[in-house]
Amino acid sequence: MKIGVLTKQVPSADSPLKLDGGGKWIGEENVTFAINESDAYALEEALRIKEETGDGEVVVASLGPQRVQRGIREGLSKGADRGIHIEESLPYTSDPFLTATLFANTLRNESFDLILSGLQSDDLGLGQVGVLLGEMLSMSTATLVMETGISDSTIRVKRELEGGWFQWTTLKLPASISIQSGINTPRYPSLKGIMGAKKKEIRSIARNEVDDGGATLQTLRKVYIPQKVKRTEMIEGEADQVVAKLIDIFKRDIKVL
Repeated sequence: MKIGVLTKQVPSADSPLKLDGGGKWIGEENVTFAINESDAYALEEALRIKEETGDGEVVVASLGPQRVQRGIREGLSKGADRGIHIEESLPYTSDPFLTATLFANTLRNESFDLILSGLQSDDLGLGQVGVLLGEMLSMSTATLVMETGISDSTIRVKRELEGGWFQWTTLKLPASISIQSGINTPRYPSLKGIMGAKKKEIRSIARNEVDDGGATLQTLRKVYIPQKVKRTEMIEGEADQVVAKLIDIFKRDIKVL
């Protein structure tokens, strides 16, 4: 089975985040980047499926600047077989439709049986690329996947719904599914894996080679820090008037009634 895994580098949770001068994105000078959390679970699930079936290939694909190759190498050190890097520089692609288009144009000839992606990225959190990519490559799609089961021509997945409910559904292969965090326990790279990753292939592709000039449907215009404002409102009047005003505030503004 041939499995592709989409990964993304995002700022780590303990990195100091400051905006760049133009307010278009964060300044990256002092930021530590890491593989997006749900992408790490997607990679682990791909490696487990490969081990379960006893054969196949796991390919890590990532879009971004030169630094994302560190994330691809991490995936290779855990057991992935090779990597694909779509190179781009600032301003980075933020539109999920365009991102999916770049991946589709890059991966179409790979003929994957399965493409796994994290449910959403920790920075933009749009959660659309996996589904869009599946549609572009004529694949079955599913999101919020918490468990998988592979057969010869299908994959059975357990999807997380609202209110504590779950849904089991069977998809025909090829399929593109988005993995929920917590589906498994991601492994750590071994010393042998780290050394072996240095010899594995990472194919680099310039973004303009796979950009067909399609329209950007969503634009990130400005990044800003929310302003916190404290305001005290004094409620005056008789007791029954104060109570009536409080009830109205709880219903209209706080929405606890």
